[in-house]
Amino acid sequence: MTTTGTHQSPARHQLVITLAAAALLALASLASSTAAPRASAASSAGDTACGGSYRWPVKPFNRPHPVRANFGDPRTTFQGPPTLASLLTSAGEFSFHFGIDISVPDGTPVYAVRSGRARTFGRWNVAVDSGHGFTTQYWHIVTAIRPGQNVTAHETILGRVQKGYEHVHFSELRGSRPVNPLAPGHLGPYQEHAAPQVTAISFRVGRSTQEGLPERLSRTIVPVAQVQDQPALPVPGLWRDLPVAPALLTWHIERAKDGRDVVRRRVAFDVRQTLPQNASFWSYYARGSRQNMCTFGTQRAWRTPGTYLYRLVRDPFDTRALSNGIYRFVVTATDVRGNSASHGQVFIVRNGAQT
Repeated sequence: MTTTGTHQSPARHQLVITLAAAALLALASLASSTAAPRASAASSAGDTACGGSYRWPVKPFNRPHPVRANFGDPRTTFQGPPTLASLLTSAGEFSFHFGIDISVPDGTPVYAVRSGRARTFGRWNVAVDSGHGFTTQYWHIVTAIRPGQNVTAHETILGRVQKGYEHVHFSELRGSRPVNPLAPGHLGPYQEHAAPQVTAISFRVGRSTQEGLPERLSRTIVPVAQVQDQPALPVPGLWRDLPVAPALLTWHIERAKDGRDVVRRRVAFDVRQTLPQNASFWSYYARGSRQNMCTFGTQRAWRTPGTYLYRLVRDPFDTRALSNGIYRFVVTATDVRGNSASHGQVFIVRNGAQT
């Protein structure tokens, strides 16, 4: 039946609108209640995918905690004994640290940073899939969830920090790729104020570990920088005052007499977002590097700081690309929040018969 041209009283018209609105509200409420867990997970992952941040996995959630190991730190276990020869030649297990270590007391409850579906892997680790390719991992905890359990951000306890570890390792994955949790728009609140320090620059001869004298360099060299940063907040216990890795290293070469660039800025190491493949570890770290409290064979070097040496080129740099003369090699180290500092090393190129 057609209703074109039909008129209703104002009261009846308002009653129809009110009833329709009430019906729509009830349907929306029902849909929301039945799909809440999935919607929450999708929304959280979507927010992160769009650059939204998430809070810490330990209480207090809205305050920063000490981070004793950075994304991209070297992880080194040498098969040989603690000798210089082992540092330079020993086989072992070498990788980039694929998350951050949040320093907390043993037994601390650990929570999901985003809602989603949890699973265990290994004996002491939990992963939470929040959808849209967003996954977080929590290592070194005595688990308190069932595999496949739906968990709620900052409400569900995933587990408690395992005895003797004094930290939870936290990782963020996009698909299967690790992402730097300390990058802006991820874990927060988080701030850094002091820049990493470049403490030394040396030049290795060709592909060897032998160092050349900066007073006379020729043919091919591999420039190496020793760099370290300090945690943004003091770390208690055994890991107090131990270094962490920078997020970005760049370099350039300038003429010593006037500062004019002869080799423009190049990127040597960049973990602001993700990591290189572990197979390329010794293409980024230089031999002689070792992690904090490094393991040699069956011996752990407790309380000893690591040494972070970075190869600034993947393939040796040919000094014959420069005219014989005096130059300055400048390295700039930057943390994940943009604080940077530079250091320069004067060197002399002498190739051919020129003296």
